[in-house]
Amino acid sequence: MTFLHSQVKHPFGSLAVAAVTPFTEQGHVDYDAYASVVSKLVTDGCDAILVSGTTGEAPTTSDAEKQQLIRVALEASEGRAMVYAGAGSNDSAHVEILARQAQEAGAQGILVCAPYYSRPSQEGVYQHVMKAVEACELPVMIYDIPGRTGVTFTDLTINRLAEHPRVVAVKDATGDPAVAGARAERTGLAYYSGDDGLNLSFLANGAVGVVSVIGHVVAPAIRRLIEAAESGDYATAREIQSSLQGINSAIMGGGQGAVLAKTALVLDGTIPGAYFRLPQVPATPSEIETLRVELAALGIL
Repeated sequence: MTFLHSQVKHPFGSLAVAAVTPFTEQGHVDYDAYASVVSKLVTDGCDAILVSGTTGEAPTTSDAEKQQLIRVALEASEGRAMVYAGAGSNDSAHVEILARQAQEAGAQGILVCAPYYSRPSQEGVYQHVMKAVEACELPVMIYDIPGRTGVTFTDLTINRLAEHPRVVAVKDATGDPAVAGARAERTGLAYYSGDDGLNLSFLANGAVGVVSVIGHVVAPAIRRLIEAAESGDYATAREIQSSLQGINSAIMGGGQGAVLAKTALVLDGTIPGAYFRLPQVPATPSEIETLRVELAALGIL
């Protein structure tokens, strides 16, 4: 089998953060606060920004809001980072619309997951992703996260998708770095860690970068982790990964990364308030206190 896609090592940068979407107390998107988030992330060392991912509460924002978030991210990043957009839905027709609108708004790539909840066959998964691929002219990152979608990408499906020249990367949140490494080697796709707790394991197995959530507050440390792993300095990389266990547990341990990442940005003064659209609700007092302790331990507060 021949894979025809680009062999660019870092087609979606090496350190991306799935950016939160700040809201006002009245429930409107706070675009000024979003610009502050993006500017902070780029200053902290991110070379890619994911707009409207799960952490960005994409299921609760409108298509028009998603387009405006892309425009704001492009302006705030000032050309210093790639801006790409989530185009995830369990409606294949909607995926086409999201991909096309992302390109119209200026996005430089898209992220596409398997259709969640529906649990289609692998043929259905393949055709769903291809709807997004064919609706635009952008590079595509597949998002393999069976814990949320209910369906994984098989080897055969990854192989088929890798044959398309614009399918160039995979964000892997399967929890299996060894399988990811084998797939990357076989297909030439650029693999990215989609699990902050396993960043070093993925990098050691051939991943070219990270799509982070905790990077909202510790991007400089993750940048050092990536650089250490790329240079073969695994002693330093292990030390950095270990130092981030506490903050990873505080933000991701309960599965509410969107909530705790946004709350962390309130605590460090980046955004004015931690407001959400249902079904997300604010963090509990104990979660906030744990987060505060971990941020203080890292010298962030």
